[in-house]
Amino acid sequence: DIDECSFERTCDHTCINYPGSFECLCHKGYTLYGLTHCGDIDECSISNGSCDFGCLNTVGSYECVCPPGKKLHWNKKDCVEMVKCLPNAKPAPKAQLVCSKTGGIESCFLSCPSNTLFVPDSENSYTLSCGVPVQQGKAQPRRNSTLPSCSDSLAPPIKQKARFKIKDAKCHLRPRSKEKTKDSGKQAVSDNCQVTFVNLKCDSSKKKRRGRKSPSKEVSHITAEFEVEMKSEEVSDTCNIDCVRKRMEQKLQTAIKTLRKSINKQQFYIQFSGTEYEVAQKPAKATEGHEACSTGQVLQDGKCVTCSTGTFYSGEHNQCVSCSPGTYQDTEGQLTCEPCPSNDGQGAAGARNVSECGGKLNLIMKALGQCSPGHYSSDGFKPCTVCPLGTYQPEPGRTLCFPCGGGLVTKYEGAVSFQDCETKVHCSPGHYYNSTTHRCIRCPVGTYQPEFGQNYCITCPGNTSTDFDGSTNVTHCKNQHCGGELGDYTGYIESPNYPGDYPANVECIWNINPPPKRRILIVVPEIFLPIEDECGDVLVMRKSASPTSITTYETCQTYERPIAFTSRSRKLWIQFKSNEGNSGKGFQVPYVTYDEDYQQLIEDIVRDGRLYASENHQEILKDKKLIKALFDVLAHPQNYFKYTAQESKEMFPRSFIKLLRSKVSRFLRPYK
Repeated sequence: DIDECSFERTCDHTCINYPGSFECLCHKGYTLYGLTHCGDIDECSISNGSCDFGCLNTVGSYECVCPPGKKLHWNKKDCVEMVKCLPNAKPAPKAQLVCSKTGGIESCFLSCPSNTLFVPDSENSYTLSCGVPVQQGKAQPRRNSTLPSCSDSLAPPIKQKARFKIKDAKCHLRPRSKEKTKDSGKQAVSDNCQVTFVNLKCDSSKKKRRGRKSPSKEVSHITAEFEVEMKSEEVSDTCNIDCVRKRMEQKLQTAIKTLRKSINKQQFYIQFSGTEYEVAQKPAKATEGHEACSTGQVLQDGKCVTCSTGTFYSGEHNQCVSCSPGTYQDTEGQLTCEPCPSNDGQGAAGARNVSECGGKLNLIMKALGQCSPGHYSSDGFKPCTVCPLGTYQPEPGRTLCFPCGGGLVTKYEGAVSFQDCETKVHCSPGHYYNSTTHRCIRCPVGTYQPEFGQNYCITCPGNTSTDFDGSTNVTHCKNQHCGGELGDYTGYIESPNYPGDYPANVECIWNINPPPKRRILIVVPEIFLPIEDECGDVLVMRKSASPTSITTYETCQTYERPIAFTSRSRKLWIQFKSNEGNSGKGFQVPYVTYDEDYQQLIEDIVRDGRLYASENHQEILKDKKLIKALFDVLAHPQNYFKYTAQESKEMFPRSFIKLLRSKVSRFLRPYK
């Protein structure tokens, strides 16, 4: 058995080897195309992600969004009215920006007691939100607030945006040492600003100095957006709404001014679950204690593992800690847990979502059970109402049923799919039903539909598209990108979508330009170009783009037998063109550049028919591992000594070694 999974680039995500075969699998939120590649699924193209209102596709996932005045239901699909104040419910604790001054040094810390979201964008950047915006916009992180907002908002919130810079520091959210935290408790508070919502982004970038050769410096750019809600109780006879607004604006501006000073002195901290974190550190600081993994991750068996749902990352203990009873966490890698809606501190520890919260209210909900598909209720729990005629619901725990549209009725009550709607025509795969015109429409280019009787087409994964409209399968989705890696010593070229069928009407150009005094050797292990359409798909290799330049190789048909050859010119211009006719698997062609002093030897080897005579020798030229070893030695002859005689014997058949040895000996010692 050949272990295909041991080869480079076999699968985009996960490879499983079987006797005589292998299989590629994709991570959650991705789908397989082109046999080995994984592309992001656009869930929003599949019945709007089953969202009540809007759907936003993200890489590897998606989110449902709600219009102003509504919030997401716990099922993360439906939109429900925002309840301003439930009886006996405690309001969500507000974020606080607290600044103090000791010995002429300002320091600030932001306390985030609830509704926090930590998103590590990259190794040196992250986004952090704290609180719930009064009016959720597209640019703001979406966090489903489980606690009711009991505030009496008078007018639009006060919004301020500020940018800060920290020189020679990296954006790493790291726990502050206990000694420093103790010291901060002794400082006299000079200002305390309550904020409704904060969105903070920290990004580290290298700043190069013009005209100097000194090393580039690390600079952390911090962008902070603050939102403060205006409350009715602050209005009085002596200070009306405008007066309150002005006061609050001045208070926020003063707090931001102090914050700027504290950031400049690296005295700004964020508090989660009783632990204070530094926003960015100097390179020396960044390597202390927690350098092994990013924030929100812990080291397990030598690997960095993100804290799972139902837990939060404790910077103080550098470990994942289960959410305490009365709290939950439905997102990985977070720094705190969220209070449950009941807010009574009851229930089991480690709740992964609202429905696992426990407490009296949730225990009743669990006992009642969710509504089954084809049913709905105001909260998604029993007692439920059956979906009426003309509507359907494919999922459990929903608060609504989707209409068939266009005045269509369903075959029965409690329908669970659009396919239960009595359409005027029955659409075949590759089509979708238009409820306005009551016609079957072909799926447009870049989409497909494998089922009968559906009212949508699925968008192709990732950056793929289809050759034509009316596609019926994800296998018709093809990557248009011309593949390959072109190195000075080794590299390869690859037809688009390889090893899946290449797309129609594509043109690829590659240029191999080796370093001085080096020549090119190419191996074509196999190539699949259908000959049925009269040489419509062609691979050609020549000196330049000019049709009259020296041609090294040209083909328009399939060859499963390998061939090796040297370039007839020092440089190679390679072109692949396909027409709109038949398609095929295409090719993956490796090459190596070698010292021109060996030109005679290499040509002697590749032109000898014995190199291709036996199936054993042909398999060598198709084996990616063996070709890589041969190319490694051809590109850098000294690497021959990396391999022992025993390794060479195990890698190659005796006949192959014998063929090479005779030619190498004759070349190196011609007069012996």
